[in-house]
Amino acid sequence: MSILKERILRDGQVFPNNVLKVDSFMNHQIDPVVIKEIAQEFYHIFKDQGITKIFTIEASGIAPALATAELFEVPMLFAKKTQPSTLANQERYETDIHSYTKNITSRVIISKQYLTAEDRVLIIDDFLANGEACLGLVDLVEQAGASIAGIGICIEKSFQVGRQKLDEKGISVHSICRIASLDHQTIQFLENYPK
Repeated sequence: MSILKERILRDGQVFPNNVLKVDSFMNHQIDPVVIKEIAQEFYHIFKDQGITKIFTIEASGIAPALATAELFEVPMLFAKKTQPSTLANQERYETDIHSYTKNITSRVIISKQYLTAEDRVLIIDDFLANGEACLGLVDLVEQAGASIAGIGICIEKSFQVGRQKLDEKGISVHSICRIASLDHQTIQFLENYPK
């Protein structure tokens, strides 16, 4: 059993509306041992894909994305949820992303300077639920004319539609842990699956 799965079972908290809280080791306080294992698995899966950039969205995707970028020895880029005064409108790519957990839509941006048509991108995120964050990142990559090597997900809620949406776009998705259900405050993993 992976360290991530062990920590989800031990410390994960289930809230109404299928919300899984992993703040004690991933989304607020970060356990570097868990993050290191995640990065190593993503590296093992995608190491032969010619990746030039690791891409995520602030804030919870940054830790696993940075650890993964270190192994690939490439830059890590994250989409910002606020526009800095130093970035003009014509110098950025932007898209809207709806957050399932927070139930808000945010406009996220990246500088055109840091993502180009020459890049081959690995997208990393902490959760895959309805797929909106990943689809937004895919949109930004497509705006830049870059190519997508795949998507690495730490925790996938397989009972929601995110993977289906990404499969329909033909994007390779690798999830470290796939959750079958969060019924009755109990976490059930999907076992024996292609990741």
